[in-house]
Amino acid sequence: MPEKNYRFIISGGGTGGHIYPAVAIANEIKRLHPSAEILFVGAMGRMEMTRVPEAGYKIIGLWISGLQRRLTMDNLSFPLKVISSVRKSYKIIKDFKPDAVVGVGGYASGPLLYAATKMGIPSLIQEQNSHAGITNKLLASKVDKVCVAYDSMYKYFPSAKIVLTGNPVRRDITELDGKRTEAMQFFGLNPDRLTFLVIGGSLGARTLNQSTELALQKIQEAGYNLLWQTGKTFFPTAETAVSAYPADQIKASDFIKRMDLAYAAADVVVSRAGALSISELCLAKKPSILVPSPNVAEDHQTKNAMALVQKDAAVLVKDGEAPQKLWDVAFDLAQDLARQQTLRENIGRLAKPQAAEAIVQELFKLIR
Repeated sequence: MPEKNYRFIISGGGTGGHIYPAVAIANEIKRLHPSAEILFVGAMGRMEMTRVPEAGYKIIGLWISGLQRRLTMDNLSFPLKVISSVRKSYKIIKDFKPDAVVGVGGYASGPLLYAATKMGIPSLIQEQNSHAGITNKLLASKVDKVCVAYDSMYKYFPSAKIVLTGNPVRRDITELDGKRTEAMQFFGLNPDRLTFLVIGGSLGARTLNQSTELALQKIQEAGYNLLWQTGKTFFPTAETAVSAYPADQIKASDFIKRMDLAYAAADVVVSRAGALSISELCLAKKPSILVPSPNVAEDHQTKNAMALVQKDAAVLVKDGEAPQKLWDVAFDLAQDLARQQTLRENIGRLAKPQAAEAIVQELFKLIR
């Protein structure tokens, strides 16, 4: 008997923290049901419109954006954008006829999930952070299931709908063994040196970038490699800065597509404390220095980081102290192999490698 031709819409985006879990869910659906058809719905002009097609999936854009904290033309057009996006969402759903829809947070998931729930389509949202995003909070009462990564989410969502699954990450990050040689060749780094990986999220992080730029000479003189993801805005500055140093030792990139190889190359990671970054670090089992962003709702990155620090699974450096302290802490950790091993073991215990599979199982329960 041939397999049913399942159809799913996955909606959301805005940042890598929304997009990559969405792609991981899609990949897991395709792994279990290769004939399944998957359509993404994102926000026009946002990074999902590029990243999703790169992952091999079709995406349709909605004319939608968030509300700004000050009076802008975008705010004045916001009601029109919502009406337009909801209407388009109804048409997308009628044309595609999904068995179920998934929202991962971000502007686009609001209109699409709203329309889907009004039409009686089974629906699920996935919340990555320890502090729920506004779109997911608004949708929670309408959807059938809420998959979360933290066990403290009852204050945001109806308890009967919550399933603790962890955050889905790309499968290649769970398969790093034996990739170090390939990784060093891929990035053109000297394999005999300890390697720092600096990642500030898909959009970059100003504090990490500025602190790292100040430390380039010390990193080079100490004989370490640096693999530095800067984000698009800071990249021209970083590119100029690293041109003064050996190319097989100091590398800057605005965006790293092969994060599996970046983690495989890294001995010590310096990172923001976004939910997806932490989930990946746990799976990669990397000694990590976390610098939480202070510019997020309810300071949730600090809460994310403290969940690891309290289990001696990561080192915390506050954003305001990073320019003075970050690289002193990083050099100390680089020289302390026993401390690296402790962090590696403890962070690995917090990994949830089956998160994508658990979410997809919940999705199919809704269909059945």
